[in-house]
Amino acid sequence: MANGNITVERATRPVKLPPLLAGARSDAAGTAVSNVILLSLPDEEYNLLRPHLEPVELPQYKILHEPGEKIEHAYFLNDGMTSLVALSADGRSVEVGIVGREGMVGMSLLVDLLRGTFRAIMQMAGTGSRIPSEILQAILPCASTLRAELSRFALMHGMQVAQLAACNRLHDIDQRLARWLLMCQDRVDPQLLPLTHEFLAQMLGTGRPSVTLAAGVLESRGLIENMRGTVKILNRKALEEAACECYGVVQHFNGGLGLK
Repeated sequence: MANGNITVERATRPVKLPPLLAGARSDAAGTAVSNVILLSLPDEEYNLLRPHLEPVELPQYKILHEPGEKIEHAYFLNDGMTSLVALSADGRSVEVGIVGREGMVGMSLLVDLLRGTFRAIMQMAGTGSRIPSEILQAILPCASTLRAELSRFALMHGMQVAQLAACNRLHDIDQRLARWLLMCQDRVDPQLLPLTHEFLAQMLGTGRPSVTLAAGVLESRGLIENMRGTVKILNRKALEEAACECYGVVQHFNGGLGLK
């Protein structure tokens, strides 16, 4: 079956791979995979992808693709977190979505678009597997479960984007900050989040002074501790209570994507 200039036969040509242990999933280099979508696939579909899954280190602030530019690779994160950021002509930015181990970065490829709408930037360092966009598009017609899982992620993620848009318009900055910190921790797990107030301001679409004040409010209530370049969550339950109702809605989406 053809997709552009690439056939599925070419995309899945035999490649000598490290042995796969029973019950395990690994990429072409033998590195363990923990991405939720990749782990959900039947063996026959995963074996189509595996020869082309390249392990990658994803440092903080690495840009995976820019708006309007060709998407060279799709990324399946094992850990860490990517922000999808809308940019304005005057240089301002606001986060419109996040992707962790539950999904894929490069969702435009699902509908045969090779260019993205947003900047995809690693907000928290991690690791993952990448696959050339043309190879993924060649495999998709032969992988019904992969298509279904990516479509489900696209739907859930679209709901998340809509909820965050409403949140940014309707709720106070301290509520939004609490919600955002919880969403980060859902994807990366650690109590310590490597985040500067400047970067938080960019993600929340506000000024750094506003973020500093909001973080001070949460810290005064014993919910977080602000350290240099890091935010420590001290009381998650109370932080959930401090967040707006949008977190509960987004958490419901998270459950549908295999997150806690």
